[in-house]
Amino acid sequence: MAGVTPGRPIRLVIVDDDALVRAGLRILVGGSPDIEVVAEAGDGAEAVTASEAHWPDVVLMDIRMPRVDGLVATRRIRGRPNAPQVIVLTTFDADEYVLEALRGGAAGFLLKDTPPREILAAVRSVAAGSASLSPTVIRRLIDHVADPEAGTRRARARTRLAALTDREREVAVLVGDGRSNAEIAAGLRMSVPTVKGHVSRLLSKLTLNNRVQIALLVHDAELL
Repeated sequence: MAGVTPGRPIRLVIVDDDALVRAGLRILVGGSPDIEVVAEAGDGAEAVTASEAHWPDVVLMDIRMPRVDGLVATRRIRGRPNAPQVIVLTTFDADEYVLEALRGGAAGFLLKDTPPREILAAVRSVAAGSASLSPTVIRRLIDHVADPEAGTRRARARTRLAALTDREREVAVLVGDGRSNAEIAAGLRMSVPTVKGHVSRLLSKLTLNNRVQIALLVHDAELL
C-alpha cells in the first residue's frame, strides 16, 4: 500500500473474536474523524475476506482466534498486492507468537492495555507508512520467544545482508536500532530523501515489505 490519499479517512478493519473488544475499539475510533471503521471480523478467515472486500488501509489484528488465527491471516493479507498494513493486537505476557506475526509482515503491535491515544497514533503512523518498532520492543520480543534455531537464522540473515553495499548495511543497522529516517540522515550525514531511497532499495534487495522486517533481519544477524 502506497499510503492514504490526503483528504480521506484512514480505512480500518478491526479483527478480534471478542465482540466486546471490537465494540470498544469501534467506539474509540468513532471519536476520530480521520479514521473510519469499514468492517469488523471475528477470526482470521473473516479478516482476509474483509480486507479483500473493503480495501482498508490498516487491519488491527488479534492473534488468538478460532478457525484461522491472526498469524495465518496476517501472512495471507500481507502476501497480496496492495496489501493493507497490519498491526497486531495482543496480550504480550500471554502471547508467544508476536515475533512470528512481525516476520509475516505485520508493521507493529499493540498491547491490549495500550492507552487509547496511542492506539489511534499507531493506526495513523502505520497508515502513513512510517511505522517501526523501537529497539527495546524488538529485544523484548526476541528475549521472550525461545528460538532453538538462532544459529541457523543468524547464518541465513548474514548471507542475505552480504548482498548489500557498505552504505546500505549501515542504514539497515540503524533501522534495526530503531532510528527514524531523520536520525539516520543526521548520523550518516545525508539527506532524508537519500535515506528513504536506501530504505526502499533495502526492501527490494532483501525481499521484505516493511522496516520492521529489516530490523528483525539485523537482529537475526546479531549486528546489534
